[in-house]
Amino acid sequence: MTRTKNGLRLAAAVVGISALALTGCTSAAEDSNSGDSGKTSAPITLGTTDKVTSLDPAASYDSGSFMVMNQIFPFLLNSEPGSPDPSNSLAESAEFTTSTEYTVKLKTGLKWANGHDLDSKDVKFSFDRQLKIADPNGPSSLLGNVDSITAPDASTVVFKLKVANDQTFPQVLTSPAGPIIDDEVFPADKVLDDQKIVEGKAFGGQYVIDSYNKNNLISFSANDSYAGVLGKPANDKAAIKYYADANNLKLEVQQGKIDVAWRSLTPTDIEDLGKDEKLTVHKGPGGELRYIVFNFDTMPYGAKTSDADEKKSLAVRQAAAHLVDREAIAKNVYKNTFTPAYSYVPQGFTGAAEPLKDLYGTDGKPDAAKAKKVLEDAGVKTPVKLALQYNPDHYGPNSGDEYALVEKQLEADGLFDVDLKSTEWVTYQKQRVTDYPAYQLGWMPDYSDADNYLSPFFAKDNFLSNNYDNPEVDKLISDQRGMTDAGERTKAIEKLQTMVAEDLSTLPLLQGSQVAIAGKDVKNVDKTLDASFKFRLGVLNK
Repeated sequence: MTRTKNGLRLAAAVVGISALALTGCTSAAEDSNSGDSGKTSAPITLGTTDKVTSLDPAASYDSGSFMVMNQIFPFLLNSEPGSPDPSNSLAESAEFTTSTEYTVKLKTGLKWANGHDLDSKDVKFSFDRQLKIADPNGPSSLLGNVDSITAPDASTVVFKLKVANDQTFPQVLTSPAGPIIDDEVFPADKVLDDQKIVEGKAFGGQYVIDSYNKNNLISFSANDSYAGVLGKPANDKAAIKYYADANNLKLEVQQGKIDVAWRSLTPTDIEDLGKDEKLTVHKGPGGELRYIVFNFDTMPYGAKTSDADEKKSLAVRQAAAHLVDREAIAKNVYKNTFTPAYSYVPQGFTGAAEPLKDLYGTDGKPDAAKAKKVLEDAGVKTPVKLALQYNPDHYGPNSGDEYALVEKQLEADGLFDVDLKSTEWVTYQKQRVTDYPAYQLGWMPDYSDADNYLSPFFAKDNFLSNNYDNPEVDKLISDQRGMTDAGERTKAIEKLQTMVAEDLSTLPLLQGSQVAIAGKDVKNVDKTLDASFKFRLGVLNK
């Protein structure tokens, strides 16, 4: 496969979709951000079925929450729409001053929307707080290479890193671990309630929140004190409207009650809306990954079960990997808007391999005989009773069909007896760590590097909190970040995929694209479908 620095751009081609589907691109004049000329256009409203878990950066690590954070919080570095590469935002400069010290110089005169000074004290506080709180639903695992943070003066921040020459660290500063917060509003050791954040006007992004009705409606207005790389937002006013049902989201974009529908519509809805002359279907890069997580403590034969047995536990995971039919799920449930995933790193990223295709099933296709043998060899009695949880709203309405098919595939030859259940997202996020032996998750990258599909899942004390711990994997994850030789690092990433495929702490199923439906008069939609999946509301205009 051809290698590319911007992996997600290639990923779009790999899955066979263009960056903009059904219509041609707008002209250069139409594509310009209206904010650049000092003019503003009509207020713009985005509709979504995504949910906000928390506005506190320490307490959420999901696309719904991060999309809002990208409107209201500033970052030291940020990626401009259409590019996966970090650019200076609050930072005047950012560079390695030694192999283990990354030094950021802030712009002068920075302010929060509430009038407080925004300086190095806020920056140090933001990252120290992430690491101290280490919320199981937060992104602190992304900061695993940070040893200490100092602020020698009001405009300087120095990050001391454990691994030298960390090739991913600039990207981490653009990720969900990267929002800078006001140290005069947020407590240092606990999560702050959403309403308190709004009341404190602790905003430094393109927008401030005018009114906040959680997971119903958020209204925004332009933040005059924003001094980041994204510039003045294209619309003085904006809103995000939330839907419990994708059918209502579809109806309201058809009726022109919202300007853009984003996450999540069914493949059938997308196909149908593409025939509407008033609407445009935009498709973006395919870095999304869908997978099943196994809790090593509570899954069948897990470490804290009454019949704990590591060998049998592995055999159960391996049998599941032999039985799933990814092609059937992609075709029958998602109309090939997703493609089969045989690795933890999606195709298109540098270093992506497909070890699961070699290790399980037969050339990626299900093989019940192999599944039966691996269970028999480990002495596992069948059918294996497996409690499997999925979420019906966060990952789109087709999740029910997806996991009904997974259940059918696992049970087809009598090897499994699946207890399939679903839970609404806000509860699901909290319960998954403690209550679910096996469960659905999805992932959209924080930055365009294969490491972002490895560190959060398989490093010690990872985001999944599923009790997986392999010291050799942990060491290699750490080592590859500091490899300045691109070839050496690629080999390490390929090796890591095989190592974790043998352990099977998660079971990848699908790789997909992202889609937005917009009215004909809405510009720059494809710019927002950028490699880091931040969906910049401040770039949309009409």
